[in-house]
Amino acid sequence: MNNVYYVGSGELTFDVIEKIINENLKLELAPEAKTRIKRCRDYLDEKIAQSETPLYGITTGFGSLCNKNISPDELGTLQENLIKSHACSVGEEISPVIIKLMMLFKAHALSLGHSGVQLVTVQRILDFFNNDVMPIVYDRGSLGASGDLAPLANLFLPLIGVGDVYYKGRKREAISVLDEFGWGPVKLKSKEGLALLNGTQFMSANGVFAILKAFRLSKRSDLIAALSLEAFDGLIEPFMDCIQQIRPHKGQIETGKAFRTLLEGSEIIAHPKKHVQDPYSFRCIPQVHGATKDAIRYVASVLLTEINSVTDNPTIFPDEDRIISGGNFHGQPLAISFDFLAIALAELGNISERRVAQLIMGLRGLPEFLVANPGLNSGFMIPQYTAASMVSQNKMYCYASSSDSIVSSNGQEDHVSMGANAATKLYKVMNNLEFILAIELMNAAQGIEFRRPEKTSPLLERFLKEYRKEVPFVDEDIVMYKEIHKTVAFMNRTKFDY
Repeated sequence: MNNVYYVGSGELTFDVIEKIINENLKLELAPEAKTRIKRCRDYLDEKIAQSETPLYGITTGFGSLCNKNISPDELGTLQENLIKSHACSVGEEISPVIIKLMMLFKAHALSLGHSGVQLVTVQRILDFFNNDVMPIVYDRGSLGASGDLAPLANLFLPLIGVGDVYYKGRKREAISVLDEFGWGPVKLKSKEGLALLNGTQFMSANGVFAILKAFRLSKRSDLIAALSLEAFDGLIEPFMDCIQQIRPHKGQIETGKAFRTLLEGSEIIAHPKKHVQDPYSFRCIPQVHGATKDAIRYVASVLLTEINSVTDNPTIFPDEDRIISGGNFHGQPLAISFDFLAIALAELGNISERRVAQLIMGLRGLPEFLVANPGLNSGFMIPQYTAASMVSQNKMYCYASSSDSIVSSNGQEDHVSMGANAATKLYKVMNNLEFILAIELMNAAQGIEFRRPEKTSPLLERFLKEYRKEVPFVDEDIVMYKEIHKTVAFMNRTKFDY
């Protein structure tokens, strides 16, 4: 069926994820995934029955309580208590798309057959996903080390009939929604609570959401910068292929090629220039934008590995007859990558704001603040302030979360990744970047009007024509914040490939 994705049928890719989310696909467990899940659970049940030694988190307490043995008739209660006690996420509610990604990634990880869960547990996660039953999870509380304990506990409370969900636009007690569907609360068996809570799905969901947007913002930043180059009457020479090839970073080569494509057929770029070079914010676009492309590519590779991995603990290997207590839940690979991506995206905003500043200085035949009657009109003076404010804020958000750690669980968990904090501040950097690029687009489009009757490339002229349907040329001062928000909406809605 075209409207169904079979969880566990193969590796998740970004294309698959976008299709699942954007086309509202339903999820079903692949037959081979059901076999893996059942086989692992049967092995675990047999192992518990035969084992005379404690099994961490299965027949013992958790964290620093790992030396406390639990009687067989209390193993289910142990797992339910774990979820209840760990549901400590606080702050702002996570958006539905992040919730759905968390459920998808957890179901996929459990489908790999190393976690010891019941089939019914995974199926209930898919039931929630398919029926848009959205557990309420908050954005703070994870150290990103024993996985994302607090947010994942909030995510899976409703499985056992506890906590709150959104359903059909209303906030409801989970048990009432379960009753409406005729679903009983899942009766957790040994190890299951730990399998649900250990894992990097909060970090991963935020990271995948960020990387998908980063792909788009990186490409859009090239297009907007090309418009700025035209408005500033800049030079094409720094974008020629020969200069990229003698310093052949992949992203730099790609950026040079993108600009040559974007500017092909431009009257403005082709006419003779009085100046012999441009400021760095224009001349070094291939190097700066290219480095960000390379960073995005690296972080994307880390994320693809992560979302196709088993990240709970302990990990079960039926074929090897082993149950291993390890550290796959530690978020360090993600934490470092998210910090890296935050810096890379912040730099796109940093150089964008500098181009905005160059455009409003009254240079190269442009009027001050890009308005015909400066003095009476402030024109584009204050949007640059706004961009500068967000650029500065992004510098704060580029503090490396991954360089921090704090001891938890009475010293048992003595090094943590802070990957969840890295993920949530990455979102803030990205949100600021979107507004900064919108402000550059407003300025660049305004500046090009002062180059008329010369035209930019046919491709960019088509883009400007669409943009002007939504955001007008500014003759006299108008309320600017509305135009900024309209520009962001235009950027998000408009598909403009090159």
